[in-house]
Amino acid sequence: MTILNSNVAQQIVKEVKSNAGSIHFFNYIAVVEFNEGIHADLQSGREILDSMMDYFGNSKPFGIVANRINSYSIALLETTEVRSIFPNLVAYGIVSHDLAGRMNAEIESQFCTSEDISFNNLYEGLDTVYKRVKHRSLLLD
Repeated sequence: MTILNSNVAQQIVKEVKSNAGSIHFFNYIAVVEFNEGIHADLQSGREILDSMMDYFGNSKPFGIVANRINSYSIALLETTEVRSIFPNLVAYGIVSHDLAGRMNAEIESQFCTSEDISFNNLYEGLDTVYKRVKHRSLLLD
């Protein structure tokens, strides 16, 4: 299910489309839906990264939910660089809709510092990432 076809679509604050995919902004979360067949890396995802920087800056805690509605690859070795760009990225989740997506999420989880990043449905992913961001925000206050 795409974020636009979900019950939370009306809560989207901003949407940006790029050649790599779409990013949907909520107050504390960005939902990324990459296009079919894209290789997501720093170059192809530059517009998405720039949009996140414009929206969240580098101090407001936020989370990302990758909604894997399509099949794509990701440059796992660049995850450390992405984390250095966003020191305020405090939660990450991957929503998988099929077995291949879940397998990819398991591989991606080996490169992440977050625990339990793989979710079977969009609502579970959004809820968990949101709670992690809010928890982290309370710790920073």
